[in-house]
Amino acid sequence: MNFDLTDEQLMIRKMMREFADEVVAPGAIERDRTKEFPIEIFKQLSEMGMMGLPFPEEYSGAGADTTSFAIVTEELSRACASTGITYSAHISLGGAPLHLFGTEEQKRKYLTPICTGESFGAFGLTEPNAGSDAGGTQTTAKEDGDDFIINGSKVFITNASHAKHLALTAITGENNGKKEISAIIVPTDAEGFKVIDNYEKMGLNASNTTELVLENVRVPKENLLGKRGNGFRQFLVTLDGGRIGIGAMAVGIAQAAFERALKYSKERKQFGKALSEFQITQFKLADMAMKIELARNMVYKAAWMKDQGRPFTKEAAMCKLYASEIAMEVADQAIQIHGGYGYMKEYEVERYMRDAKLLEIGEGTSEVQRMVIAREVLN
Repeated sequence: MNFDLTDEQLMIRKMMREFADEVVAPGAIERDRTKEFPIEIFKQLSEMGMMGLPFPEEYSGAGADTTSFAIVTEELSRACASTGITYSAHISLGGAPLHLFGTEEQKRKYLTPICTGESFGAFGLTEPNAGSDAGGTQTTAKEDGDDFIINGSKVFITNASHAKHLALTAITGENNGKKEISAIIVPTDAEGFKVIDNYEKMGLNASNTTELVLENVRVPKENLLGKRGNGFRQFLVTLDGGRIGIGAMAVGIAQAAFERALKYSKERKQFGKALSEFQITQFKLADMAMKIELARNMVYKAAWMKDQGRPFTKEAAMCKLYASEIAMEVADQAIQIHGGYGYMKEYEVERYMRDAKLLEIGEGTSEVQRMVIAREVLN
């Protein structure tokens, strides 16, 4: 068992930590206020070769591993979680299903522009009545000659305003009275395709969260992604990888909250001495540090298992569940250590809590993660 990062992983962490501190962090408060999408940051990430990090070089990726992806996501999220979720979704939700299930032609046509940064990665699963419940899917794709005609809507879709195409789930028929759900690649500039960006969110304000409306959108049958009828299963596999990204995001937010609390506790004096000299503060900081370390190790383990080709559904659910819940806890304690100043936006810790909450909800709620883990251990 070796807990050392490779030279390449260490290089990526050093590079991304410097980039996050020097480029991403300075504008985070303002982006949270104005909801400005960090497009310039992603242009630089593209120039650095980060936009296709874990994908093969033949599609303009960097051929790196999942642990490297987790490191980049953590460092970006430590500086700005809106940037972190944009990156995580771009890779794990946008690029991954194309890489896992696409034909060679589909990969060259649709994965390559994601890897180069010409297009952001996005995917469409959630609907007004369907998240974890596949049976609630209502979007349909009906055959018409050599085409599918798609009608329906998707909600809470990350990055779609900046994506040139995305994969989405739709009902393509019925098998024994059950909905046949398939995945289809759809260009976002197709006639009848609308991307609506008007959500008012609690946090992650600089990320792009949209609603998709499809009215008689026509796409060729060759845009079917993977095997017909396997769409929802494919997206569940995709979500396993995405949960590693959410776990890494959570570690980044928690690390940022901890660092702020640690710094403040050494500077703030009460009753004649620094907060850090009080045992109650020391115990809070010790628990925060311990839980962050445990969460990071769980994220790295899930990433390692994925790269080894081993089953990692349970580990991905565990890392997502634990890391997201400790991110909320650590952010809460960071605010508590700051006292009244923690409630003020300029001290940033309140933003960490607002941003962290989504991680207990997105890509399967904490309750769903417990269901997944229970199913895995019972089987």
